[in-house]
Amino acid sequence: MLNYLKNIKLRLQFTGWLQYILPVVVAIFFLGIAGLFGVLNFLNLSYVFLTISVLLFTITLFDITTIKFNIRPTESLPRRRDDMDAFDLMRTRRSCRSFQNRKLKPSDYSELLNVVREVNHQNNNKIGHNPIRFEYINAPLTVWPVVGAQEFFVAIAPKNYSRQSIVDVGRNLQKVVHHATKMGLGTCWIGPGADQSSIAQHLGDQFNSEKDHIVCVCAIGYKSWFTPFFLRIMASVVQHRRLPISSLFFTDYQFKKPLDEKVAPFDRFGRCYEVCQWAPSSFNSQTTRCVAVKEITNEEHRNGNTIPAKKSEIKLKRFDFYTSTKSRFYSPVALGIWFANWEIGCEALGIKGHFEILSENDRSVSTMGKVSELPIYDVSWVLDEAN
Repeated sequence: MLNYLKNIKLRLQFTGWLQYILPVVVAIFFLGIAGLFGVLNFLNLSYVFLTISVLLFTITLFDITTIKFNIRPTESLPRRRDDMDAFDLMRTRRSCRSFQNRKLKPSDYSELLNVVREVNHQNNNKIGHNPIRFEYINAPLTVWPVVGAQEFFVAIAPKNYSRQSIVDVGRNLQKVVHHATKMGLGTCWIGPGADQSSIAQHLGDQFNSEKDHIVCVCAIGYKSWFTPFFLRIMASVVQHRRLPISSLFFTDYQFKKPLDEKVAPFDRFGRCYEVCQWAPSSFNSQTTRCVAVKEITNEEHRNGNTIPAKKSEIKLKRFDFYTSTKSRFYSPVALGIWFANWEIGCEALGIKGHFEILSENDRSVSTMGKVSELPIYDVSWVLDEAN
């Protein structure tokens, strides 16, 4: 029975009807309650549930007409956001669940594809050692829960699993998403809601099942104001839910001492913490954690001589990034998205650093006490000496 219901759910999901059927199911449920209260002669309650049921039916009918069958007026194109700074752009960006029924303008398509080509050719600027790439598809793929999307970027990594390559996918695709946000475009990361067989079919010769693995896709286009009621509710519940910065950034390897982003020397990174806090992840599960590593300097260097400092100075050395689950794909992708936001923020502030995978000895973890199995260490962001 469970398998039968699951198959029905998948069929509705990948034929684009699930988001319309769910409100109808709720409406029928409320209609039944209204009938029950009517029989029991609780007429006021019966009218309340009847009104809710009729309202849900009406909203769903409107959604099916305007969105599923595309009977709606032509919407205007969104404006560009060239006037926004990097931090405001990252905070403005939200997952787009409904797209207009139009293709990208040639100028927008060309600009965005140039960004993707640039990212694809920056294989020397990766954390891992394997090539990754993003392929463009111009077709209505079978995806959930997005509606109306017709253009996508498909993230492809080698079939032989490499965690660093999955991180690179998140990191580099997020930079494309950031530029798309600047252009005023809507984007939506899609992982488990994508039918990989459908994607592979549309890729054709661009995909080799023996060598390639589809990590995720990103829908791209112009945002539509016509969004299914169910997706609006889901977005209001999921998109605005975030853990506080004190639950994400720490100053100890036991993850018990929250980082205070308003206190020196951490305050120099400004809104970098905030844009990582609001970085997208699967179901906004926020699986990334970070430990700020500092050192206390007790000496100064003058004219080539080392002399005692007048007072101790606390300096930041690096930030160690961890993932809080053993997920092989979702967590590393989310980590890569954090990295992109962190880099963009640091670049905007003029702070230079680089990513580096450090051993336990290099991180001096043994001197900080025993670290539990989770979170899992992945990569460090090391401040350059000039900082």
